[in-house]
Amino acid sequence: MSIMSDIEIAQQAKMLPINQIASALGLSSDEIELHGKYKAKISMARMLVTKRERPGKLVLVTAITPTPAGEGKSTTTIGLGMALNRLGKNAAVALREPSLGPCFGVKGGAAGGGYAQVVPMEEINLHFTGDIHAVTTAHNLLSAMLDNHLKQGNSLGIDTTRIAWKRVMDMNDRALRNIVVGLGGSANGVPREDHFMITVASEVMAILCLANGLAHQKQRLGSIVVAETAEGRPITAAELDAHGAMAALLKEAIKPNLVQTLENTPAFIHGGPFANIAHGCNSVSATLLALDMADIVVTEAGFASDLGAEKFCDIKCRAAGLRPDAAVIVATVRALKMHGGVAKHNLESENTTAVQEGLENLDKHIENMGSFGLEPVVAVNVFPTDTPEELRIVKEHCERRGTRVAISEVWAKGGEGGEALAKEVVAVLDSESSRFEHLYDEKLPIVDKIERIATMMYGADGVDILPAAAKQIQKFTEQGYDKLPICVAKTQNSLSDDATLRGRPRGFRITVRELSLSAGAGFLVAYAGNIMTMPGLPKRPAATGIDIDDAGRISGLF
Repeated sequence: MSIMSDIEIAQQAKMLPINQIASALGLSSDEIELHGKYKAKISMARMLVTKRERPGKLVLVTAITPTPAGEGKSTTTIGLGMALNRLGKNAAVALREPSLGPCFGVKGGAAGGGYAQVVPMEEINLHFTGDIHAVTTAHNLLSAMLDNHLKQGNSLGIDTTRIAWKRVMDMNDRALRNIVVGLGGSANGVPREDHFMITVASEVMAILCLANGLAHQKQRLGSIVVAETAEGRPITAAELDAHGAMAALLKEAIKPNLVQTLENTPAFIHGGPFANIAHGCNSVSATLLALDMADIVVTEAGFASDLGAEKFCDIKCRAAGLRPDAAVIVATVRALKMHGGVAKHNLESENTTAVQEGLENLDKHIENMGSFGLEPVVAVNVFPTDTPEELRIVKEHCERRGTRVAISEVWAKGGEGGEALAKEVVAVLDSESSRFEHLYDEKLPIVDKIERIATMMYGADGVDILPAAAKQIQKFTEQGYDKLPICVAKTQNSLSDDATLRGRPRGFRITVRELSLSAGAGFLVAYAGNIMTMPGLPKRPAATGIDIDDAGRISGLF
């Protein structure tokens, strides 16, 4: 019997009308805005109301360092939410929206997999409710108004060599990383060098995810620094009178989206920043709404604990006053074998030695979550090629070190396959053993914050600040931005800033080549290694396998 693809499983799902999902959460018909039969947005009026005296418990799902073998963080998040409901808990999940870049590139979507998915899967992965397009348009409106200001006389005295604001699109397109605009004579603008990023790296996306209402979002948009004068004075979006129109474009996008899992568990999906080049978490508004309606909310942060989880704890939680109550670290035998030195094409064969060697990577991520005062549960996400001996090695290793662990089969069995994991998570929540704390005091100097992240999260011996970055640190300090949290942009493929170093690298240093200011979002971005903000497509993009038939049925979408 052939194994069904993710999209085939999703297309056979028995979805409930979204108003039924909303009603089960206590939402009235006036508090939701329907987007078809199976999707809805939460009304602005409901966003601004807190109905419970005490919010629900918050569970963060993170993972070991990603590999091409896959880890299944979103799948585990969805499966855990379903499993908690099977145990009689009132649970919901809170996820990010998929970017079209990975969907048509190589990574895939963000709707889970197997029998642990959110649905309607195709609509969630393709455009969804248009939020990311709204972010793209709002961002590029600011770009257009900036260039128009230059064309119309540049009364603010912007230095065209000090423009920090790039353009964006929600697609992997390496040819747009470095471009020249304004060519063709004076009628077509002022010629200058420009750049493109992927939309999910946009500061506008970060603001959407960190704002707690329309007024707060508009204020943050106005604080975006787009350029400087020759004297070094920052120029903001508010000075270009762009923030009001940008906020208007985001009027609907700021409202969280409600869908469901294959087992009809409520799922809030909103915002989509990447965790290697942005803060990598779903929106504050969606998380707070979920906590106001469910007793347990399971959320995920992008990539591994050194990226998404660190930024979740130090940026999102700091901005929103959130305190996670437990953490789950997703690991797979396949990924551990790759960290132990096995090539992807050899993963099907049992290799207990490689599993043992790869456990060093898992250990580091367990330590990382402990640095935030969180008691983690390791979820061993099972693949069909895993052998009983390989699974035993991982489970016994965790037990020896006193770390809770559970075998998770949510991909194959849905919520039923996650019940063992759910029981371990409930035990942590009931014990109230977690004592959450931030990794650093935001009042520390910029370099000290970067060093604390690098040494404690990555295991680096220290940080090398290149001259250009040192000048930027001095400038941001003089401008009063030194008290902001730090968002480190680095490769997701290694604990270090060298993508080729798997496992648990030792004896390395982190190189910071430049910094950028996200004054509206409220953090500084430190770029480590050769990380890029506009991905490229692989030799054979996933788009080549995606199609649609005459009846409108999509195929090849995972």
